[in-house]
Amino acid sequence: MCENKTSAARNRTIRLTAAQEKEYLQKCAVLGVKACLSDVTDKIIFGDSLVVLPKLPDNFADLLIADPPYNLSKRFSSSKFKKMGQKDYELYTRKWIEAALPALKKTASVYICCDWETGVVMGSVLPDYFIVRNRITWQREKGRGASANWKNSMEDIWFATVSGHYTFNVDAVKQRRRVVAPYRAEGRPKDWKETEVGKFRDTFPSNFWDDISIPYWSMLENTDHPTQKPEKLFAKLILASSKKEDFLLDPFCGSGTAAVTAKKLGRHYVCVEKEPSYCALTQKRLEMADSSASIQGYTDNVFWERNSGAEQKKAAILCAEKTPRNTANKAS
Repeated sequence: MCENKTSAARNRTIRLTAAQEKEYLQKCAVLGVKACLSDVTDKIIFGDSLVVLPKLPDNFADLLIADPPYNLSKRFSSSKFKKMGQKDYELYTRKWIEAALPALKKTASVYICCDWETGVVMGSVLPDYFIVRNRITWQREKGRGASANWKNSMEDIWFATVSGHYTFNVDAVKQRRRVVAPYRAEGRPKDWKETEVGKFRDTFPSNFWDDISIPYWSMLENTDHPTQKPEKLFAKLILASSKKEDFLLDPFCGSGTAAVTAKKLGRHYVCVEKEPSYCALTQKRLEMADSSASIQGYTDNVFWERNSGAEQKKAAILCAEKTPRNTANKAS
């Protein structure tokens, strides 16, 4: 259970008391037998994914986003994942993938999170089950320093599909970048948007993402989960590979980022989590999403470069207008 902690005034980290955990956990589903889709729609299911996944309906999920434990010894609330040998981790990976497969539609897309080491396993395992499309690398921005190795500040997400027919909404995930050296057509700048906060181009997304910020203490989405993924990260996956009212499956729900982001973007979700405290945290975040559907770094249906949201730009312009230089120019 979460401990009662005293936080600084600006610390927005979501924490629950023991009583709140109990209350929110009661909102989660528990499956005893094979379920109908109506039984699990928009539900957080309390249980181990290897036990729960076979009880889910067949052929319902349009999108699988999985963030399984990386092969590291790490504590998750009341349990601890122990590092395995590579062969054992490969067997573990195959078990949960095979348990999830029946739930996927033939048109489903698959995204699996990993670090550099488990990525080696994913790269060898996934072609046995899916058509591998790409490997996304995203910059975590922060990470522990290493004195005898390179600091690990990157993670990967493998992108695959069940078949050759799948959804990919490229226009929904373009990134808005500041225009520095614009392309030109007939002597004029091409494909830029000139707005009150600057000149930008909406660029096609690549498989390297440097615009993601790990949730930290002043962000509304932050929790005490040790490996929480950002809403902006999962928003890209959801918008690219699903449509409104589609179903997302997450076998390793954690603090609920996939479910919360799916709800904010108008998708259905079915998520599984074995830690009661994380189930409760997810329910709390889903409740918070009822009053705010905002996703940090994604505004006006656009993904912005890191630290370049419209609000910051507007503030910078207002500040510039008040500088002595501007005042002198106006006076002259």
